[in-house]
Amino acid sequence: MPEFIGIDTSNYTTSAAIFVSGEMKIYQSKRLLPVKHGELGLRQSDAVFHHTKQLPEIIEELSRQISLGSIAGISASSRPRSIDGSYMPCFLCGEGFARSFAAIEKIPLYTTSHQVGHVLAALYSSGQLELVNSPFIAFHVSGGTTDCLLCEPDRDDILRITEIGTSLDLKAGQAVDRVGLMLGLEFPCGAALEGLAVKSGKFFKVKPVIRNNSCCLSGLENQCRKMLDMGEGQEDIAKYCLDFIGETIISMTAAAIDKCGELPVVFAGGVMSDMVIREKIISRFKNTFFAAPEFSCDNAAGIAIYGCIRHCREHNINLQEK
Repeated sequence: MPEFIGIDTSNYTTSAAIFVSGEMKIYQSKRLLPVKHGELGLRQSDAVFHHTKQLPEIIEELSRQISLGSIAGISASSRPRSIDGSYMPCFLCGEGFARSFAAIEKIPLYTTSHQVGHVLAALYSSGQLELVNSPFIAFHVSGGTTDCLLCEPDRDDILRITEIGTSLDLKAGQAVDRVGLMLGLEFPCGAALEGLAVKSGKFFKVKPVIRNNSCCLSGLENQCRKMLDMGEGQEDIAKYCLDFIGETIISMTAAAIDKCGELPVVFAGGVMSDMVIREKIISRFKNTFFAAPEFSCDNAAGIAIYGCIRHCREHNINLQEK
């Protein structure tokens, strides 16, 4: 049963995973990068430092979960998205480790984008890996992206990704964290904001701002600030924030289906683990698939799976989901 290692060193999480192809099973270990109280994120230099410190510890944790056997390949995310010019220094940490490991073990090295890793993790955890063989729509919604994507089969790189829509200003994850910090929550604020929102009994009728299949979210932060200044309860502000994001994703989904046809829609990224948003989407559309919570936030599972699929195609092996 060949095994495949995946490494992902994103802006906020150090991740490593092992995919055991014979069992179709993922073992993973990951850890958030430390962010100082009250701050919204990290400088790239700080992210690189923390990845350098945490990656050996993550690998050690992973090695305690499973005894490595026949390692057929190692993969790493080398860039944020699958577009020309996409770059972040933090991804050099994982790519450098993977490159060194591949040279020592004399095994193939595969690199892809952090975004492809998210999409593959969502397909795997929702039991839909076979979708890599046909067109589908995918959303990657996180602190750095609010992207609607057309994904099509690609013989050499598994997925050919074309952007359908994106956020023209604030990203959904940024909005969640800014509103969360506004309410006194700790970064990252997603889980705590959801915890507040479910306590609200209010229904908000919101009107998303959509322009040519893309969205604008900066007005959401301004409205939440206005609500806070007017004495609105924290639970209601949190609910308004998530309702606005949910309705925005729904409008972008409808626009994507209108453009591309009735394709399956896959939702990935940390924001899509929010149950308030998820339930709104499920109530509006059929043929939708979501990453399981443990595969929604940044992880290396999809990166490991990417290497396995590349290996199988290069050797004419049929990867069957079990």
